Amino acid sequence: MDDSLVAVLMICFWAALFIGVPLIGIVGGRVNEYRHFKSLERREVEAHDLIVSQIKSFPAAIPGQKPPKMVYAETVIASDYLKTFLAAIRGIFGGEVRSFQKMQDRARRESLLRLIDSARQQGYNAICNVRLETADVGGGAMTRGKQANPMAAILGSATAYHASTSE
Repeated sequence: MDDSLVAVLMICFWAALFIGVPLIGIVGGRVNEYRHFKSLERREVEAHDLIVSQIKSFPAAIPGQKPPKMVYAETVIASDYLKTFLAAIRGIFGGEVRSFQKMQDRARRESLLRLIDSARQQGYNAICNVRLETADVGGGAMTRGKQANPMAAILGSATAYHASTSE
């Protein structure tokens, strides 16, 4: 095989590797995010009949039904290559990192829907005292350098009740 042909093939291989792998990450991340947002919208419409409240105790709870129960949800969503790259560029100049806001929004909405699903599966029709907390599962992913992968981790908890829906 000719040396020049081998050199051209090696250049093509490395170019495909350096362009193709990030491109797959960008496209895959976008498609995954789009599907997740569509899934969240559909599930939020389906969950509209369950009562969600931030108050600590629920005044419309029906006495004599099943006792209130604590429900939990955990959601961890990792950043894709494009978001991480854009956040690194934003970190140079400072300012709001919008590429991570969608990731955080997805994690919060997913945690709330998981709380609702958990309550519904156990036969309850209301949740109150909803608390969503962020957690650092990446160990300071934004400050450790190139090997870290930023993630949005949300821990949710709530109290599930049987509520009167007659009013």
